[in-house]
Amino acid sequence: MTTLTHFDAHGQAHMVDVAAKAHTHRTAVATGRIDMLAATLALIESGSAKKGDVLGIARIAGIQAAKKTSDLVPLCHPLALTRVALEFATLTEPPSVQCTATVETVGPTGVEMEALCAVQVALLTIYDMCKAADRGMAIQGVRVVEKHGGKSGSFVAP
Repeated sequence: MTTLTHFDAHGQAHMVDVAAKAHTHRTAVATGRIDMLAATLALIESGSAKKGDVLGIARIAGIQAAKKTSDLVPLCHPLALTRVALEFATLTEPPSVQCTATVETVGPTGVEMEALCAVQVALLTIYDMCKAADRGMAIQGVRVVEKHGGKSGSFVAP
């Protein structure tokens, strides 16, 4: 059985010591989507939302979130990120915006949390910018779909 690394021998939460871990190139990709009314999706696609360029602002918010992950998740290490990229796709069934974040670093620990944080905050930003038109939007399916680098190797979701 796998042990949880954020607890010491006495069951106390602690930040994992990564000092002895090799600095390797590490990448994580996370994805998620926000479901909405078709009319809300049309507002986003047309660029006519009252608050401006929804996806442009969401992209910047996601990048900022990746950089601030260790400020939000208590046991997460602060990392020097070498790349944060967010892509958005609009889907008609169900009407939604899918966000995919790719985060990279060269260091002793992975960037899965940064990728997940980037997706969540980007989708929250879409909600914030469009809530006047659609309060029923729902964030769905946020997860890590790929991870590469480090001792545990690669993971690709089925």
